[in-house]
Order: sequence, then structure tokens, then C-alpha cells
Amino acid sequence: MSNIVSKVKKNPFAGFTFSKLLTEGRAFIALAVIIVVFAYLSPNYLNLSNVIVMTRHVGLNALLAIGMLLVILTAGIDLSVGSTVGLSGVLAGFMLMQGIQVPGTHTVLYPSVWVIVVLCLFAGALVGLLNGILITRFKVAPFITTLGTLYVVRGTALLIAKGETFNDMTGKPELGNTGFNVLGLGKFLGLPTGVWVMIGVALLTAVLLTKTVFGRWLYALGGNERAAELSGVPIKRVKIWVYTLSGVCAAATGLIIASELTAGAPQTGQSYELNAIAAVVIGGAALSGGRGHIRGTLLGAFVIGFLGDGLVIVGVSSFWQMVIQGAVIILAVALDEAQQSSKKKQKLAKAASDK
Repeated sequence: MSNIVSKVKKNPFAGFTFSKLLTEGRAFIALAVIIVVFAYLSPNYLNLSNVIVMTRHVGLNALLAIGMLLVILTAGIDLSVGSTVGLSGVLAGFMLMQGIQVPGTHTVLYPSVWVIVVLCLFAGALVGLLNGILITRFKVAPFITTLGTLYVVRGTALLIAKGETFNDMTGKPELGNTGFNVLGLGKFLGLPTGVWVMIGVALLTAVLLTKTVFGRWLYALGGNERAAELSGVPIKRVKIWVYTLSGVCAAATGLIIASELTAGAPQTGQSYELNAIAAVVIGGAALSGGRGHIRGTLLGAFVIGFLGDGLVIVGVSSFWQMVIQGAVIILAVALDEAQQSSKKKQKLAKAASDK
């Protein structure tokens, strides 16, 4: 009898149900369904060239979503990332094409590409820092804070560009500022540079979340802020850091997009924050904080990217694209709620049986 019991306990399929597979593996299942459906509808969907293009789009979504994941783990939200994407591209275009005039002189400096990249990333960090300070020091709700900075940052980009687009951001050899297009159009081992940037950021973030004290602080803060504070977690400092890192990820995304298009437009990045949030939620993170991982976020980014490109390839109108993408997000959240409700019921049932 004891042998039978031990075999049952060791059975890897014990407790397996279809509903559990559907809720816990929803991102992977959704991605598989998307690939199968669009491969059937369009023979060109899985062409190597098209897959590389889709992977480039996924890389942009994923890079933005990684920063959003850090924020959501703390039960926050960052609606300003789309505007930061636009600001980053505009700043790069301004410095490449118009240079930086030294105050009080007629001298104009044209920074090298890598100096421009660093300055744009720093600008994104400042936007995130501003969000973090408003949220932690002035106790403004994250939704309201980042909604406000969304408009402030977008307006700043429009003022810098005077409502226009910086075109032909290739630089000039005589000014020593060429090479910006490598970020968006360059390739290494067949993959776009932007994808490699995303992979590097994803690996660093995975290590941050799983191997460092800071990562444990994020999960503790999102799980129960008061308990985390009593345990010695520096709540304010952690929140400031996650919003700063989110701003850096957004600025990096803006640089890659501007490089790919060789143009910096203040309107770039509109509604990108929604794609980032969707990728994180589809990947299994909880908007209430404390739950989520980089693996799921990357899967969510693939779902958003492959779905959007697939709808374009088969000729679905942009209006229906919005409807379908919105429905996918709602379904993902509904499945997440069902999963959490099921786990709570199981815990209650187990507690009752123990009594």
C-alpha cells in the first residue's frame, strides 16, 4: 500500500488539469496558436526575412516591457515610457543634425554617436527619476504621476523638434558623427543589433531579479509593501531605481527606432506603453505586484509582436487590429484572475482539511 502511495506522489502528472495548463501556460499556447494560424493564412509569414523583421519588432516591445516589468513588480505603473521613446529619438536627431551650441558663444558642438547615445539614455533616466521622486517624496499615485509626465515629456519633444521630424539622421563624415544607423539597421550573426541589445538587457535583468538582494526587494515590495518596509527594505530608494531603469529602457527603445527609421519624430512611441503593459500581463505578471518574471515577459512580447505583424500581413484593417489586440489583453487578464482565484480556493480547501 505504501508503495502505491509513493508512486502516486511521484507521478509528474498528478494534479494536472486542462484549466491549469490553459491558465499557467497561456502565453506559450497563445504564441503557438498565433504562429500556426498566420502560417496557414499566409505562406510568407514564416519566411526567414519576415521572421527577422518580426523579431526586430519583438525586440523593441520586449526592451520596453522589461523596464515595465520592474515597475509592475512593485505594484506601480509607468505610462510615460511611450513619450520617453519619442523624446529620445528627437534628442538624438537634434544633436546629430543641429548640434549643441555652447552658451555665450557661436560655437556648435557635434557629439559623436556614442556620446549622443549616453546623453539620450541619461535623459530617459531623468524622466524615470522624476517619476520616482514624485511618487515616493510627494506621494502622488503612480498612475497620475506617469500620466502627467506622459504629456510633459511629449510636449517637450514637440517643443525641441518644433512639431517637425528630424530626417536623414545619418550624420556627416566631416563632423565625425556618422554610424547612428548601426543601432537599428546593423546585424550580428544574422540578428539585428536591437535584438542583441534586448537579449543583453534581458539577461542582466534576469540576474538582477533572481540573484541579487535588489531583486528580492522588488518581489517583497510588490507582495506586501508594509511588511517589506518593516523588514528593512528601502522602499523609496527601490521605487526610484525601478522608474529610473524603466526610463532608460524606454530611451534605448527610442534610439533603436530612430536609428532604424533614420528619423526622429516627437510622435514616435504613442501607445507603446500599452504594448509594454500587455506583454508583461500576458507573460503572467500581476498588476497588483509581487509576481512576474523575465521569461514570461519575453513570451508576452513575442505574442504582441507576432500577433500585430500577422494581422498586418493578412490584411486586417488597423481598426480590427486594435479590437483583436485589446481582446487578447482582456483574455490574458481574465485567465490570470481565474488562476489566482483557483489557487486561493485550493489554499482555503487545504486549510479547511488540515483543521
